[in-house]
Amino acid sequence: MPHSFQEPIRLNKRQAEILRIVTRQGYATIDALAGRFDTSHQTIRRDIILMDDAGLLKRFHGGAGIVDGRVRPPYDDKRHLAIAAKHAIAAEAAQRIREKMTVFIDVGTTAEALAQCLLPQRARCRVVTPNLNVALALAGHPTIETVAAGGTARTRDGAVVGPLTIAFIEQFSFDYAFIGFSGFDTDGAPMDFDLDKVLVKRAAIARAATATGLADSSKYRRQASIRLVEPGGLDQLISDRRPPAALTRALGDAGVDLILAPEALPAVSAGQPA
Repeated sequence: MPHSFQEPIRLNKRQAEILRIVTRQGYATIDALAGRFDTSHQTIRRDIILMDDAGLLKRFHGGAGIVDGRVRPPYDDKRHLAIAAKHAIAAEAAQRIREKMTVFIDVGTTAEALAQCLLPQRARCRVVTPNLNVALALAGHPTIETVAAGGTARTRDGAVVGPLTIAFIEQFSFDYAFIGFSGFDTDGAPMDFDLDKVLVKRAAIARAATATGLADSSKYRRQASIRLVEPGGLDQLISDRRPPAALTRALGDAGVDLILAPEALPAVSAGQPA
């Protein structure tokens, strides 16, 4: 069973090294990993199944691959996942945008949902984004000044990345930076898979008065390969459900303000504190 709404898994030394190898190479065979660690194929297979269930890598016949653009669900499919949760998170985030604010909206399907929530808005504000999909959604809005970052567009999710993007973002001061990411480390640090995107996110966080993470509850069961910032690097986390107890404690200890989207509150798992 996948580790849905359970405590983040703890990898042993071999499993952590397998994850690093797969992340670096993109793919590794069971044969090669068994030889590398001088252990049985069955042991490696169990390690891969564990990490596949946790969303850390992708299991294939005879090996494992990375969970990124090559093996993740296609972007067009992800747009249809957790729609209600993403809309609830986006609506909660949109309420924070006020007259004359300058905000950063990141890459990702929840960020795109936030742009959709802003379409009825009449407060005058500025949105800076490295997301071509967000820029197109808001283009021509009568009260929102939409500023699209320059750079290299290389993925289907509309992300713009690179040194030019970072230099552009560093020219602004943001009231809010709304940041998407792929999972959490065991100490509560947000994580992602793509270093180029991570560098853009870090630039925005550094220029923000309030850095707000946007993550639906599926992210609680996932780790990724790159720490975005340390656990307290985000000021807020908006989600649809309360995290598992260990992650809730880690976020609280780091000073992260957990905000549950009101529309999603009835869906909090039984037994979890309100």
